[in-house]
Amino acid sequence: MKRGLDILGAAAGLILLSPVLLVLAVAVRLESAGPALHWSRRVGRFNHIFPMPKFRSMRIGAPDVATHLLPDPASWITPLGGFMRRTSLDELPQLWSVLVGHMSLVGPRPALFNQDDLVALRNAAGVEVLRPGLTGWAQVHGRDELPVPDKARLDAEYLARRSTLMDLSIIARTALTAFSGRGVRH
Repeated sequence: MKRGLDILGAAAGLILLSPVLLVLAVAVRLESAGPALHWSRRVGRFNHIFPMPKFRSMRIGAPDVATHLLPDPASWITPLGGFMRRTSLDELPQLWSVLVGHMSLVGPRPALFNQDDLVALRNAAGVEVLRPGLTGWAQVHGRDELPVPDKARLDAEYLARRSTLMDLSIIARTALTAFSGRGVRH
């Protein structure tokens, strides 16, 4: 049932949000040189690496590491990119990843291919059996503000408690969190 809801939700989201996606893609291209989308290598279900699209929020040539690991993140993030990150608009292309089955609407956020600490903690908790999500339990409890062990703990809690009702609650809380910009460091 979860996969069916993912397909319906992602397809509806892509159709309904297509004007927004188009405007953002054009705006990214007009603001700085380079493609509108950045395809990031992420860790998916059972630790398979998959390409995850995001609207490009950083300048071309930015290192492919978690933003908090950059010496001066602000020097890499474009002005539009900062806005898209605060509002999570940069994440909208991931609806494509949900539609094709690499992700789910709700699950642990996909780790970067080089976030070995987070991947190891998730593996120890058995979380690798879940499809990564567009949003998740950890996202509504702090987003970027959470230390890695807390993210892994919340992901394990989601694994133990997951249900359709919990997913709907997480989606509703995500909408409120995204529009407020709370929990985003960079």
